[in-house]
Amino acid sequence: MAITKDHELHRRRFGRNLGLGLSLGAFVVIVFGLTIVKIEKGESMEGFDHGYRPSMVQEQDGGARQ
Repeated sequence: MAITKDHELHRRRFGRNLGLGLSLGAFVVIVFGLTIVKIEKGESMEGFDHGYRPSMVQEQDGGARQ
C-alpha cells in the first residue's frame, strides 16, 4: 500500500505544468534559433544606442555649393 495516493488534482496540475514547461522550452528554442540565424547571416549588428553610426550618414555630392 502506498504511503500517499495521487489525487486527480495532482495529475491535472502536472499536466498543466508539463504543457507550460514545453511551451516555455519551445519559446527559448525559437529565440535561440533566431539569434543564431541573425549572427550567421553577418548583416549589420548595429543597435540603436543614441550614438553616431557611420552607416546612417548620407553621402553628400562632391559638387560646389550654391
